[in-house]
Amino acid sequence: MSLKSINPANGEIIQTYEEMSADEVADIINKTQEAYLAWRGSEYSERSAIMLRAAGLLRERKDEYGRLMSLEMGKPLSQAIAEAEKCAWVCEYYAENASSILAPKMISTDAARSYVTFQPIGVVLAVMPWNFPFWQVLRFAAPTLMAGNGAVLKHASNVQGCALAIEQLFRDAGLPENLFRTLVIGSRQVERVIENPIIKAVTLTGSTPAGQAVAAKAGSLLKKTVLELGGSDPYVVLADADLEQTVQACVAGRLLNTGQSCIAAKRFIVVESIKNEFERLVLERMSSKTMGNPLTGTFDLGPMVNVASRNELHEQVTESVNRGARLLLGGVIPDSPGAFYPPTVLADVVPGMPAFDEELFGPVAAIIVAADEEEAIELANRTNFGLGAAVFTKDTEKGEQIAATRLEAGCCFVNDFVRSDPRLPFGGIKESGYGRELSEFGIYEFVNIKTVYVR
Repeated sequence: MSLKSINPANGEIIQTYEEMSADEVADIINKTQEAYLAWRGSEYSERSAIMLRAAGLLRERKDEYGRLMSLEMGKPLSQAIAEAEKCAWVCEYYAENASSILAPKMISTDAARSYVTFQPIGVVLAVMPWNFPFWQVLRFAAPTLMAGNGAVLKHASNVQGCALAIEQLFRDAGLPENLFRTLVIGSRQVERVIENPIIKAVTLTGSTPAGQAVAAKAGSLLKKTVLELGGSDPYVVLADADLEQTVQACVAGRLLNTGQSCIAAKRFIVVESIKNEFERLVLERMSSKTMGNPLTGTFDLGPMVNVASRNELHEQVTESVNRGARLLLGGVIPDSPGAFYPPTVLADVVPGMPAFDEELFGPVAAIIVAADEEEAIELANRTNFGLGAAVFTKDTEKGEQIAATRLEAGCCFVNDFVRSDPRLPFGGIKESGYGRELSEFGIYEFVNIKTVYVR
């Protein structure tokens, strides 16, 4: 079987990769285990130096890596270059902070000496998606490697070029041979990899069904999982919000990465008294966005990842309109090659429509009207997802209280769109998954938090 990278802007095959056999995969995992056994005793200073070199290479090669991302999955080039730079940031964060985060923590008890120490657990499998093909991997790899673990990557089939480039990046930075390896395999081999006794834990970013399948298999073997899954992020807009600032943030959050992000702004829930003005401003800003080949111009949107995903999104839009949503903008598949879909705005969206109930993984904004603040919050929480959420109001004290205690999500922002930051924990609740990435909480996920008690 082969894996294909296909340029979503024109449908042309970029490269074909032969899938590794089960024996080849097992051999790589064995070699990663050998590398881990040596790496786990290394000093933080050695790990940090390598991670800082990786950060430097990411910045040096950002144009090269950006072009590769844009070519394989259609991300606008400027956003792809920014992604490479953000990966450098996460490498630097853990290079500079891992040793202090993982330093033994003394605890006063009736013992002569008692403390908690943090030890690596072994080789961790990462099952990663195509939408942020470098960032999703580096935000896992930097803390995992700095903690003293080994890592194997099963990347999305359509971004094998990115997967192999990341493996080479770490090799060039001086990481021990085989400590981080890419498995060129399809989804059908993941179960066998999880069954390998060398694999001690699994992290997955992807769809809720994929997360359920991986969690079920890993759970049957008592292997830990961290899951970052889908989202239907609500943005609550209160009557006193600064609408110019709010709409700017909402549209930026909706269209980043051509709307293909788990934490993209997906449902705009606006109180009725400002509905008309909000709709007008959203329509005005969304109409101004440009779409085209990400490698040939400075467009706001590139193509979606593939035609099948584009067509699925269009079906969700069409079904929402059939159920009573108003189509204010877009909603028409372009008569041109590639997996393009225009900026689209749906109004009068209510529960029971795909635009409310499902994740729309593309450049479609759904406007939902609430009678008042209480109903807006209730509608925001009326979802099976719980990854990100935001609230917009000039009363920042009220906004903070809503974000901190009333919105049901793992990441809640006030007067800004949701995004990840190496210094802050990232993850969701409900069908958006469990566990956390980034910050100190992310590095704790794949260590043995060990109690030591000395009488």
